[in-house]
Amino acid sequence: MAARILDGRAMAARWREWVKAQVEAFRARTGQVPGLATVLIGDHPASLTYVQAKQSACAAVGIRTFRYDLPADVERETVLELLGTLARNPEVHGILIQLPLPSHLDEEEILSAIPLEKDVDGFHPLNIGRLGLKGRDPYFIPCTPLGILAMLQEARIPIAGRRAVILGRSRIVGLPMALLLLRLDATVTICHSRTPDLGALTRQADLLIAAAGRPGLIRGEMVRPGAVVIDVGINRVEDPQVPRGYRLVGDVVFEEVSAVAAALTPVPGGVGPMTVAMLLVNTLKAAQRQVEGSASPWLEPIEG
Repeated sequence: MAARILDGRAMAARWREWVKAQVEAFRARTGQVPGLATVLIGDHPASLTYVQAKQSACAAVGIRTFRYDLPADVERETVLELLGTLARNPEVHGILIQLPLPSHLDEEEILSAIPLEKDVDGFHPLNIGRLGLKGRDPYFIPCTPLGILAMLQEARIPIAGRRAVILGRSRIVGLPMALLLLRLDATVTICHSRTPDLGALTRQADLLIAAAGRPGLIRGEMVRPGAVVIDVGINRVEDPQVPRGYRLVGDVVFEEVSAVAAALTPVPGGVGPMTVAMLLVNTLKAAQRQVEGSASPWLEPIEG
């Protein structure tokens, strides 16, 4: 059995076209343009690459961007003052703080300084809390879990009643993904670095989401035949045979798992492009709520 490959690049392209059309319609209705502010602290190469990719994606769909690059030793008061200014700016509908932050900054304090209605990353503690409350919706769902949900929706992969196993418990992926799947009536298990006999749990999964940040963690024998496997990991592995000296690989051994799973996301070209696409969706919805008082549902149907 060869796994169906879930092409995140193709799916993300369809979402970008949808957002572009919605941005044009929003501008026609209101005379305004959705605006996203990005804040990068320090000069970590990967973070710089991510911010540039997000800014380019915004420009391609007509979202205005405001970029702020701060030194790694910036004082907390300076960061909080900037966030306060952006919070009051009516042209800025979304604020994104690129993580991770330098160690001298309190992540929760910084993220809490972003108003809920502008927290397009969905990392504000209250947004995470609302995701876990019955009968309450978050203002925003974090972009990677939302992107995974969009991929499953487009691939017509059911969630309700399925056994989902998630590797990783970060506030960026693992925790919000678990809360989101619980909302959608999956039975959820979260695994992490202290989980014993990991394979015994992963082999029970109908839906396996690997977000541990460990290259090659999931081998073929750890996957139940016919499972859906979502590989969130993006890891650099040294490879002197390629010009740049490294390859990007996921948490899943692709060659082995693709022979067992029913569906699988590649790395690169899987979850990553969909994460950026969902940032565009969240920024659009932020502008709709702030200017028009309401926004469309979490996800619109995008036909593949």
